[in-house]
This record gives sequence, structure tokens and C-alpha cells, in this order.
Amino acid sequence: MALHKGSCHCGEVAFEVETDLSQVIECNCSICRRKGYMLAFVPRSLLKVLRGEGKLSTYTFNTHTIRHRFCRECGCATFGEGQQPGGEPMAAINVRCLETVELSDIRPAPFNGRDR
Repeated sequence: MALHKGSCHCGEVAFEVETDLSQVIECNCSICRRKGYMLAFVPRSLLKVLRGEGKLSTYTFNTHTIRHRFCRECGCATFGEGQQPGGEPMAAINVRCLETVELSDIRPAPFNGRDR
């Protein structure tokens, strides 16, 4: 596990998350495909918003179970919030928003969210 810092494009929203990035997925559902997400899922307690909580807006669709969070200023989608199947709070981190991650080193696993 490593501590990663992340932010939106304009810097109004900053966060840190503890994860090892061993299980990053690339989903083909309607929103992930269009936004180009690479996602790492962590318990919500491992995500800390450092700055800009009030600058975050929320988008939900379909079953409205995942709260897709994005910066109101620049529109950058930083993470989502929801629950694990067992009910535990979780966060879906947009790995593309992590500042020190070399994206070419990540091999995301495909996930078929389109047919769920």
C-alpha cells in the first residue's frame, strides 16, 4: 500500500488515497467509456479529501447507487462513492487524477459494466 496524492485539473479539489493499485479496472459502461476512467476501488476510509470538498458536485444515473464526484470549476472527475456488495462504504478512484502515477506502467483489467 502506498499513499498517493491526487487532484482535479484546476487544483481546487485535492485528495490522498492509500492503495497499491494492483487491481485497476477499465470499465466499458456508458460513463466510464466516455470519460476514459481507470479505476481503483478502496474502502472509503482510505480516501481523504484535503481541499475543495465544497467544490465537488455529484452526478448519479441509472440505479443512482454510485455518486460520481467532480470538480465544479474544471469538470474533472476525481472519484466516485458508493457501497461494496456487503454494504461497506467504498470509493472508486480515478487513477488518471493521481499525480505521481506513471499511467503507462498500469495494466488495467477490462470490466464489462455495459452488460450489468
